[in-house]
Amino acid sequence: MKELQFREALREAMTEEMRRDSSIFLMGEEVAEYNGAYKVSQGMLDEFGPRRVIDTPISELGFAGIGVGAAMNGLRPIIEFMTFNFSLVAIDQIINNAAKMYQMSGGQVNVPIVFRGPTGSAGQLAATHGQSFDSWYANTPGLKVVVPSNPNDAKGLLKTAIRDNDPVIFMESEQMYGDKGLVPEEEYLYPIGKARIDREGKDVTIVSYGKIIKAAQEAAEVLSKEGIEAEIIDLRTIRPIDYASVVASVRKTNRLVCVEESWPLGNISTEIVFHVQQNAFDYLDAPALRVNGADTPLAYAPTMVDAFLPNAGRIVRAVKQVMYLD
Repeated sequence: MKELQFREALREAMTEEMRRDSSIFLMGEEVAEYNGAYKVSQGMLDEFGPRRVIDTPISELGFAGIGVGAAMNGLRPIIEFMTFNFSLVAIDQIINNAAKMYQMSGGQVNVPIVFRGPTGSAGQLAATHGQSFDSWYANTPGLKVVVPSNPNDAKGLLKTAIRDNDPVIFMESEQMYGDKGLVPEEEYLYPIGKARIDREGKDVTIVSYGKIIKAAQEAAEVLSKEGIEAEIIDLRTIRPIDYASVVASVRKTNRLVCVEESWPLGNISTEIVFHVQQNAFDYLDAPALRVNGADTPLAYAPTMVDAFLPNAGRIVRAVKQVMYLD
């Protein structure tokens, strides 16, 4: 095992796959000469050259469309958005072309493309630069949506995403790029659609994904000191969702708290709670609860950002509520 930053794990995944397959290329704003806005692609231009690591104008609609067309014609593009907030101007290409082409062509045309970049809040970015569109994209048939929480998962899942013949949305976070974690020396891949038990417990199930897993871990530590052992399920992918792992955990703990950054209406937590009440209702000893981002545009002031986001304190309170301790 070796220790890598999150950004280094992503770079290794892309570099290894580009060495393996000459049809793969990386394209996006500042990915080449500047080594990536967050230095994820540092050094890749030197190794692969400007035909495979391609700087673009600030035109997400344009280069997303080029990527979709390239994928339809046998290449395997990795399209980097500087943030998924900017993907909104390219959403027609992602949803109406990439996601639907296989079905509309009667299975004749695959679109093996990865759209990747950071999602969600990252400090004082305010209303138009700090949004989580995870559940938006997960709502789209034809897409796969991956949101890893650590360097190990990030590398294994990105390699799988690049090899997938379907379009994959791969969501990261500016606040995770410097996170460090152990990564295997040898090649490995993780399947899309399989959750991971981040922490075993017996008293309550906490389901989350992406950077919010860190808040769940912090809450679990606080709860453990009070004699409450929480089991954390890291979904890793939110389309498809590993419902079986969540249900199995709830049948063991009999309580459920879902945590995510997205706005509360129609999000992944809503879907998880619905599925659990369908398949494990008789096992629940309390109504399931959700801890989400506030139902408002994200403000700029740090105090308002803190009030908006899920945090360990809110998770602890939710757990105590489902355990009838609050």
